[in-house]
Amino acid sequence: MSMGDGATEMTHGVSGSPRSGGPGGTLGMPRVHRTSTGSTSLDARELALAGAPHGTLVTAHEQHRGRGRHGRRWHAPAGRALLCSIVLRDPPPLLSIAAGVAVAELAGPEAKLKWPNDVLVDGRKVSGILVEGRPQERWAVLGIGVNVALNPEELPKDLHRIAGTLGLPAEAIEPTLARLLTLLEHWLAAAPADTLEAWRARDALLGVAVDWRGGGGVGAGIDDRGHLLVRLADGSMHTLDAGEVRLHRPRGPFR
Repeated sequence: MSMGDGATEMTHGVSGSPRSGGPGGTLGMPRVHRTSTGSTSLDARELALAGAPHGTLVTAHEQHRGRGRHGRRWHAPAGRALLCSIVLRDPPPLLSIAAGVAVAELAGPEAKLKWPNDVLVDGRKVSGILVEGRPQERWAVLGIGVNVALNPEELPKDLHRIAGTLGLPAEAIEPTLARLLTLLEHWLAAAPADTLEAWRARDALLGVAVDWRGGGGVGAGIDDRGHLLVRLADGSMHTLDAGEVRLHRPRGPFR
């Protein structure tokens, strides 16, 4: 499973107890770690296309072209963030929602979820989640970045006020990864009702004014498909699909 310079193939998983996974594998096995890469998600996508099994994990010490939704850059100084992407075969319908709940649980009891893919602590973004894949071929790549040991002052100035961190030492990145994989195993296999309930308990946009390209309103939760519900000024309800619009930063506490 060679991926060029900077890649180290690991045929074992992350340190810790084995995790029973989905079809034909466990999360984190096999693992490819790169000292430096463009994007772990692009690397994982290549592996998925080449037939990599469910649970294949790509991690990196540093990435140069980390991506969020709509092509936004994911900034992370080398060795300060958990950077990983996982190949999933037959992923659950609520994959993004389940992943968000897992990462929020990792971040702690005060962590909130800002639809569709951000995890916040004290109103600052500590993690982003990106799901890509080919539904018709029944696979997806789940990309997750977590600011484990980040100092926001190391980032571009425009991110100082919005970026957050778990505030752990760099040595905690590997144990954090092991914990994340365990939580993902649980939530990816959880009943949809339980996943939705857990998300709704951490909803950062509930009752908060939000806007998007073409409209605005007040967050009113998520529906059973994981779509955002927004109450408009006239009292009617509007449903936002993550694929059809882009949320702008909400007015209020997360401005």
